[in-house]
Formats: sequence, C-alpha cells, structure tokens
Amino acid sequence: MVNSKANEDCLFAEAHAKINLHLEVLGIRTDGFHELAMVMQSINLSDQLKMKKSIDNNITLKSNNNEISNGEDNLIIKAANLLRNKVGNTQLGVDIELEKNIPIGAGLAGGSADAAATLVGLNKLWNLNLEIEELEKLSEEIGSDIPFCISGGRQICFGRGEILEKVKFDHFDLGLILVKDPLIQVSTPIAYTKYKEQYGHTYLKDERDFEIKRNILRSNNWSDEYLLDNRSEIQNDLQKTVFPIAPEVEKSLKILSLLPGSLLVSMSGSGPSCFALFKNYNDARKVLEQHLNDFERAGLSAWACSMKSNGVQLGNEFT
Repeated sequence: MVNSKANEDCLFAEAHAKINLHLEVLGIRTDGFHELAMVMQSINLSDQLKMKKSIDNNITLKSNNNEISNGEDNLIIKAANLLRNKVGNTQLGVDIELEKNIPIGAGLAGGSADAAATLVGLNKLWNLNLEIEELEKLSEEIGSDIPFCISGGRQICFGRGEILEKVKFDHFDLGLILVKDPLIQVSTPIAYTKYKEQYGHTYLKDERDFEIKRNILRSNNWSDEYLLDNRSEIQNDLQKTVFPIAPEVEKSLKILSLLPGSLLVSMSGSGPSCFALFKNYNDARKVLEQHLNDFERAGLSAWACSMKSNGVQLGNEFT
C-alpha cells in the first residue's frame, strides 16, 4: 500500500482481467436485464493506472492506447466522478495515466477492471476510508462486472453479475493460455440480444426457478480439482450465439483443445477471447512458448496467465 509521505500524492493501481469459468443465462429480470449465474476468476493479465492528485481539482485521463476515449464516456472517468459525487467534494481532483494491456472488447472485463482500480485507488489517494463493500455497492451504478473486479479471486456471481458469493478456496494453482484475434471484438449487448432471439423460449420465468439454478451452482465446490473432474458441467451459454458472429471463436477453441496438456477450453464472457486450462502456470507458459508460431499463423494474440486470489492491487510503483 502507499504509506510513505513522499508518495502520498501519487499511487499505482493494478487492474486484473477476469475470465468466466461458467456462464449461464437464466432468463429476464423484472428490470429488463438478463439474470445470470456465473463463476468468475481473476487472472494476472492486467492494466496499470498511475494516479496523481490534481492541483486544479480536475479529473483527467491519458492512455497508451489511442482506441480508448479519454472523455466522460470512459469508465475510469465515470468511476472517479461517481466517487467524488458520493462523498460530496467537488474539490477532489486526479490525473490518471493508463497503461492498457488487457485487450479491448475481449470478454475479459478490461474496462470494468480499470473502473474498479480507479475506485479502490482514489479511495486511498483521497483518504476517503470507504469500506470495500461500499465501493462494490457504489460501482453497480456504472457496471455489473465492477464489483467482482474490485475484490476479485474466484467468486460465484448472480443477478447481472453484481451479486457476489466468495468460494471457499483462496489459492488457485491452475494456469491458462488465453487467446484473442486482435482484429475481432464482440459487442456484449449484441451477444445477449442474439441469445434472447434464439433461446428466449427456454428462459426460466420466475425467481423461484432462478433460485433453484443458483443453488445448483452453490452446491459445487469450485476448487481446481472440481473444474478438472467435472469439465462436462462447465459451460458458457453465449458460445453458441457468438460462433456465427465471430467464427474466430470456434477456430480458437479448436486450436486450444489440441494443445498438449490442455484440460478444458471455453470462451470467456461474450467473447471473443478463449482460454485453455492447464495444471499450473509453468505448464501453460511452456506450451505457449512451444506453439507461438502456431498462434501467429492463426492470427491470434496469446498469453500464458496465472490465476489471482485478489482483485485490485495498490502499490508505490510497479515492478
């Protein structure tokens, strides 16, 4: 954490991406959003944010990625304004520099992770002393994945994704290879709209049915061993809808499934990122090194990742 007086006006926050180990679309909520039942997992692919108190009380954003808006529509700016409005102090200001490493439009919650890092970081930088639970509740106003990205780890997620239930495990040894076609993005709203068009007739109708499904998810222990022993029960409902929109997803899953040591493959979120699980990070890293040319020929960006037991991390600097 940032404790030294020399750095009290500046801090760094690391925003971890997430993957979906499980995603079920249950039906439509009374507010019109989809009711989901998911298991999400933080990974060590991350963006870095440098936050420095502003002398003119403005909130500004710079990024190394020209595709990202630096305006009011950016979730980082929204998060900073939300927090400032929450405490009722318009004199608070910050200059934020974003190093973007999580691919955009990839189903990895990159924007949500950045917003989560902004909330946690500014809570510290501005000495607001809000509890993590308060930040999670506040963040629901601007994004349903942000509460998870704040605390991270491996959690069961219900509602739109904002209702969190920690699993009993806090140490995860599995590694993964993550791939994405850098030329392809999938719109989350379009993915859900297509799913509703095709499978809306299968939706559950009421809260009682939703709770039955939730309890089934809760009854699984969601340890590493469970994931590998019960891989047939792992699902991402959106995969079958995204295949026609982004055929690269099906190609990615096939390539990943043929890798030596690959134990389970799936799409993350609404895609198009896909991943393969391995027994540990070192196995994933070695396989990635051995098959870099295969990924390049297929036009895929690829990363070897480990799983994280936490969400946002703060520090004096990045190593």
